[in-house]
Amino acid sequence: MKLSTPIAAIAAILALGAGAQAQQRDQIRIVGSSTVFPFSTAVAESFGAKTRFSTPVVESTGSGGGLRLFCAGVGLDQPDITNASRRMHASEYERCQNNGVREITEVRIGFDGIVLGAADHGNPPMEITLTQLWLALAAEVPADETCSSFVANPYSRWSDIDPSLPGQRIEVFGPPPTSGTRDAFVELAMQGGAEGIACMAELKDSDGDRFEGIASRIREDGSWVDAGENDNAIVQTLTNTPDAFGVFGFSFLDQNSDRLHGAIVNGMTPEFEDIADGTYPISRSLYFYVKNQHADLVPGLAEYVAEFTSDDAWGEYGYLTDRGLIPLPDGEREAMGEAARSLTAMTQAPE
Repeated sequence: MKLSTPIAAIAAILALGAGAQAQQRDQIRIVGSSTVFPFSTAVAESFGAKTRFSTPVVESTGSGGGLRLFCAGVGLDQPDITNASRRMHASEYERCQNNGVREITEVRIGFDGIVLGAADHGNPPMEITLTQLWLALAAEVPADETCSSFVANPYSRWSDIDPSLPGQRIEVFGPPPTSGTRDAFVELAMQGGAEGIACMAELKDSDGDRFEGIASRIREDGSWVDAGENDNAIVQTLTNTPDAFGVFGFSFLDQNSDRLHGAIVNGMTPEFEDIADGTYPISRSLYFYVKNQHADLVPGLAEYVAEFTSDDAWGEYGYLTDRGLIPLPDGEREAMGEAARSLTAMTQAPE
């Protein structure tokens, strides 16, 4: 083929290069939540073993970090799926749209509880309310019963908050701000606990932004320690730190029940049934998001989604429940599975 101009020659070379690149990536690339990571990894291994496709590569980057990578653009140098232990924010959806990631399938995979866990040394689990937990971990607490002013958190021991709580110092290892587990913990436990104080509930009604700012801030004086995105690392830390607590997903408690136990929160133990029906107060949904524009670029993307949403995987008796996933109710799971397998794109930003 004769090329009439140097520009045409360059264009042909670039096209050949793009074609070669398309042949180079035969593995699905998945990023995101450390909580969803073990479920996604199990599906990836099963998918690689039972299909003709390569086993996907799964990275634990945290929900926020995964969504940033996912929304950066379309192309073989970008991830195909991101896992999330909270729903995508409207601002993240907008960033995706602005960067050309315009066809996204949202897959809600099931439920998880957030646990305040500790090493099991034969002692009974701590019993605590959400309000006591907020008082232990908030950066500032009300100076009086009117919430007219706030002071730096003065509590150094759990028993300073209530004599019924343990006498050891408050030391909690938890996920960093980029983690979906952190986001959900702040929304469900911190804000939920703050509402248990009458004047804070009134503040929420009168000035929601101020309430959220105060209720959401976690103390930075050493009582809370950002322990990274890896929940397994928090679990390992607790086994070596007898008096400390950690914040992590139920699946990690379930997989380490011989070493750890979870605190009883508002009278509810973190157990499968109580998380599934929402009676355990720190429960949340888990998700993954698919970049539909990659379905024709990366072999096996639709088939991976089909494996994840099969009864063998996420069903009531699927292999993911053995790893701690709490499945959706049958009707919701069936509807979500159909939408996922057809790669039905979101039509508007999440609320």
